[in-house]
Amino acid sequence: MQKRMVYFVSDRTGITAETLGHSLLSQFSTISFQFHTFSFIDSIEKSEEFIQLISTSAQSEKHRPIIIASMVNSEIRNKIKQTSSFFIDIFETFLGSLEQELNTPSEKTVGQAHGILNTKEYNDRIEAVNFALAFDDGSKAEHYEQADLILVGVSRSGKTPTCLYLALQYGISAANYPFTPEDLDSVTLPNPLKKFKNKLIGLTIQPERLHQLRQARKPNSTYAELHQCQKEIKTLEAIYQTLHIPYLNSTSLSIEELSSKIIMLSGVHRKNW
Repeated sequence: MQKRMVYFVSDRTGITAETLGHSLLSQFSTISFQFHTFSFIDSIEKSEEFIQLISTSAQSEKHRPIIIASMVNSEIRNKIKQTSSFFIDIFETFLGSLEQELNTPSEKTVGQAHGILNTKEYNDRIEAVNFALAFDDGSKAEHYEQADLILVGVSRSGKTPTCLYLALQYGISAANYPFTPEDLDSVTLPNPLKKFKNKLIGLTIQPERLHQLRQARKPNSTYAELHQCQKEIKTLEAIYQTLHIPYLNSTSLSIEELSSKIIMLSGVHRKNW
């Protein structure tokens, strides 16, 4: 398998370069990538240190390093571009053609992509994160009328991280409720959820994967036994189907993919769009 070194470099956080870079490189599954991120390379001095590192990498590795950059400063960008690397710069690639189309020069402001451009939007997202934390794992179920949606599922099926992602990325107030073995004794909704059926989105997961996750949390416990996981998932999916609760399988979905599907399934408005 071919091995390639990949460097994400930016004069700010590097989030933009990382996000686009990972999306692009995920299309090459037969190649082994090693990722390194260098943030806040915002001076000539810092860029020279980075260039020295790239030169060393180019000499020691079989293949030239790949650099995926988001650099506003053209002087720094051009210096890095001269290294013995395969260089992609997001701003250079797209801004020029956009300037032509819009007939307007870009502002070339460092950090613009992830700055606080809209204070209300930012505050909405922070409030949604606080909501997700406060309403995690069945907490404050008596106040579920405040939730935009409620994720339900068994323990370790991905509810909490998905709620936090929905809050941080989209400003959606998402609560979550864990179905306990007692909740699964009958094909009906637990009392705290009965008034909010229209807000429910179910999560399920392959029993084998659930077994792995629970083993990591509580090794060799009844909670983690494969038989217990199979039993819970079988009953859970029967509840979803009987009560017509829309649900998704989280086994092979990233949090980003799962969140997008939840939004489409629920019809909840993306608050920061």
